[in-house]
Amino acid sequence: MVVTAPVKQPPRRGPDSSGRAGPTQMLTNLVGYRDRIMSRLFGFPDPVNEVSARLVAGGVVVIAGTALLSGQTWLVLPLAYGFVARVLAGPRFSPLGQLVTRMVTPMLTRRGVEPRPVPGPPKRFAQGIGAVVTVGASIAWFGFGSALVANLLLGILVVAAGLEAAFGFCIGCRVFALLMRAGVIPADTCVECDAVPAVSARGEQRVA
Repeated sequence: MVVTAPVKQPPRRGPDSSGRAGPTQMLTNLVGYRDRIMSRLFGFPDPVNEVSARLVAGGVVVIAGTALLSGQTWLVLPLAYGFVARVLAGPRFSPLGQLVTRMVTPMLTRRGVEPRPVPGPPKRFAQGIGAVVTVGASIAWFGFGSALVANLLLGILVVAAGLEAAFGFCIGCRVFALLMRAGVIPADTCVECDAVPAVSARGEQRVA
């Protein structure tokens, strides 16, 4: 008669006998919850409504133009905050973005203006360029007292934002597309952009 020793089972890592999750499962759940919260707070919308993007650009033109014409160079500070906020989290923490997406765009939609979805990553890249320009202007004005440099950067911003607001020509989106074609930006950054031969300056998909 052969007597076999009982096989020792490894400790269970799932819920215990009381139905509660073990330490490993609890940690996994906490990490997943944290990631979901962070993605909701700091995620950028994809796709983006082109109508809203152009309205935000129009708001930027108004604020930057006011700063230039009235000599109120301090307005570069709220401009810089708005761009940084939109890069990090879309319109969520941007007062201008909230005004557009919650009030102006819905009002236009009710009046028959159809939403125009476009890929989000090129728009986020364009907001990043705006953040660099306005943060640079803020440093020039508040850090070095150089109104000349600050106003020069504001002038560039007015031109770029004005082209998008008036004609839907997004300079940042065009740069994004060129960098994608050159392989500088990975293809998986914008699957919708890479799925077609080119991306127009407006950030829209363009089929040849």
